[in-house]
Amino acid sequence: MRRPFWKIHTRTDSFTHSFAFDPTYGYDLAALLQVPAPEEPEDFVAFWQTLHHQAQKVATAPQRKSAGRSGDFEIFDVEFTSLNDIRIGGWLTLPRRGPVKRGVVVGHGYGGRDAPDDWLPMSHAAAIFPCLRGQSRSRRPDIAAEAPGHVLHGINSRDTYIHGGCAADIWCAATALITMVPEAAERLDYMGVSFGGGIGALAAPWDERFQAAYIGIPSFGNHPLRLTLPCVGSGESVRTYHQKHPEIAATLRYFDAATAARHLRIPTLVAAALFDPAVPPPGQFSVYNAVPGPKELFVLSAGHFDYPTADSENRRLQRALETFFTELTSPG
Repeated sequence: MRRPFWKIHTRTDSFTHSFAFDPTYGYDLAALLQVPAPEEPEDFVAFWQTLHHQAQKVATAPQRKSAGRSGDFEIFDVEFTSLNDIRIGGWLTLPRRGPVKRGVVVGHGYGGRDAPDDWLPMSHAAAIFPCLRGQSRSRRPDIAAEAPGHVLHGINSRDTYIHGGCAADIWCAATALITMVPEAAERLDYMGVSFGGGIGALAAPWDERFQAAYIGIPSFGNHPLRLTLPCVGSGESVRTYHQKHPEIAATLRYFDAATAARHLRIPTLVAAALFDPAVPPPGQFSVYNAVPGPKELFVLSAGHFDYPTADSENRRLQRALETFFTELTSPG
């Protein structure tokens, strides 16, 4: 692969903030690039392969309804069935001009989404934007919608933890997309940021349909380290709960994005931040460091934080993604 994208021009020590902790956690770039992934349980691969096999057997029964147009896209409201017979809502977008030549599953941050994205880094793509179980269009009375409660749902057992179901929602979204738009199977990719980045790292290694992935400022990387680091994101809820229930560490071993990233063999672009009060940077970089396959790194000055150069850095990231998904990984 090409040389990684490096984009660093902001001094994170110049950021003014009111957090009671240092959102760099004392790591510079050199140290971040050395953060390893935790050791995986002996049956880690078997656990995820079994879960994926179960999701593959789901009859997703997708339904779509036209919801108008926006820019270059036709928009449809969609629903499909996921693992545990949970109905998932979201959106489908199709290009208004030209044929569909590829597909992409797009994740979301914690809290869900209100609409599909109005920009994609690839052309001729059918995109599905699922709202993962318990969030936005997939809210349920038995699952907390807000991150502090959602991240703890079923955490006392690997067989009930919500993040396994969320990964299944990604796999079932891919099935639903291909069912509705068969041309999307020609080339299928994944994109996700924050919560969607972490869940994508958990889901993508086990589904051979995905041919490339964008994992942005990923959460859930290196749980043993995250449990020692205060933050303002979902990790704080887990860290606090762990103090009274240390046994959940056994569950978290199976849902570590960095551990799963060891099994990513497809081209992967990871965007990771040097300063982030919500998702500690060492966890983000541990995901990138663990990827053994072809990979690229885009270094952001900060994540989950407003800073003067954020817009310009995000524009550079968009251009990097366009190059990654069109030049390097375009369909034959």
